[in-house]
Amino acid sequence: MRNEAMRRLDVLTGSWRTTMRNAWFLEPPDREVPGSATVEWLGDAFVVFRWTMKGDTGEATSEMVLVLGRSDSQDAYTALYHDERGVCRVFAMSFEGSRWMLSREDPDMFQRFVADVEPGRIVGRWEASGDRGSTWRKDFDLIFERAT
Repeated sequence: MRNEAMRRLDVLTGSWRTTMRNAWFLEPPDREVPGSATVEWLGDAFVVFRWTMKGDTGEATSEMVLVLGRSDSQDAYTALYHDERGVCRVFAMSFEGSRWMLSREDPDMFQRFVADVEPGRIVGRWEASGDRGSTWRKDFDLIFERAT
């Protein structure tokens, strides 16, 4: 049986068109990179989030998977991350009202995703800090628009 805290994540499920933009590492800086995401339940306990970005040829150039879960005893969500480079990370997660946040504070880098969830749309940004959270730089904006 799906618990109430996990049921809140229902708003994320479905198919999404994505747009990454305003990335400091892309040329030109205002370039938009299209993609897609699918978000679905794995049983009653986990949400699996798959996001693919497409390159200039329309082929997938980046693939990321997030598995969202929860520890009831700690009253906390957790997200496990993996991408095509073989990178694995663990993020703390919060989902309160319409605000969705992921954050990690690892020795190599602090990183966070901050998003506002609206019906049919998620507007977020990824940020990173090389000085343990004293200052933050935006990596890129990430917009999700519901496809189905």
